[in-house]
Amino acid sequence: MKVYLDTVRRVLETGTRRPNRTGVDTISTFNVNSVIPMDGGFPLLTTKKISWKNIVVENLWFLSGEPTIALLKKHKCRFWDPWADEHGAVPSPYGNLWRAHPGSRGTADQVRWVLEEIQRNPTSRRLVISAWSPENAHHSSLPPCHFAFVFNVQYDEAGEPRLNLHLTQRSCDVALGLPYNIAGYALLLHLFSRWSGLKPGVMGHTLVDAHIYTKKADGSMAEYDHVPGLREQLTREPRALPTLTLSDTVSTLDGTMSLLDRDTAEIMSHFVLDGYDPHPGIRFAVAV
Repeated sequence: MKVYLDTVRRVLETGTRRPNRTGVDTISTFNVNSVIPMDGGFPLLTTKKISWKNIVVENLWFLSGEPTIALLKKHKCRFWDPWADEHGAVPSPYGNLWRAHPGSRGTADQVRWVLEEIQRNPTSRRLVISAWSPENAHHSSLPPCHFAFVFNVQYDEAGEPRLNLHLTQRSCDVALGLPYNIAGYALLLHLFSRWSGLKPGVMGHTLVDAHIYTKKADGSMAEYDHVPGLREQLTREPRALPTLTLSDTVSTLDGTMSLLDRDTAEIMSHFVLDGYDPHPGIRFAVAV
């Protein structure tokens, strides 16, 4: 994943120290853009091990529209636990805003509308899904970070239509979040491609504020310092990317949603990742 390692290098080399709401300093850079083709393998980071199960379950949770983390807890995905309240609700549930975005005419199911619009009018420039609702975001303790994505159909050199996705992310934790963001939206691109009958093309990604958590200038809060682990990854040789095979069950949105009540092993049997051979994992502390 050269794109990921290039982002790490850019932030480390050009970023500036900034305080933020967590109390842990960051090294931050503005406006990092990348393009990730889908024909070179599935973009799951290989310079450290990433949980494929967590990526699949999290994105099924998003697509379900559920406002609580019950589905995540069922499958032992714990990374949303620090932000959930005693009822399991999170401050800004991405999927709930994807599937039931509030408006003056009621709620909008953006996922279903965009999917149907791709099929009706594949060259539309309005294939937008947003998790940014000002009424929620202006008062949320954790507004959506990856807040909007747009699909766009372009034609390749052979004249075949390809479905592309562009993700805009206002805030990105490079060490912990970015590998999951890249793989998660690549999975969504593959799913929407399957549902619409198009081949996946490329994923564009814009990071407005790309940051790396670091210890303070006086050396305190070293337990939150992500710099050493990222520098370790820069010494590791990236390995070949895996390939993704989706089962026939996930050929439609409704078929995919039918998996939600299945156990973890059965769900994962419909999202087969072959050839994933990463370097060992690296632990990073979460700044909440």
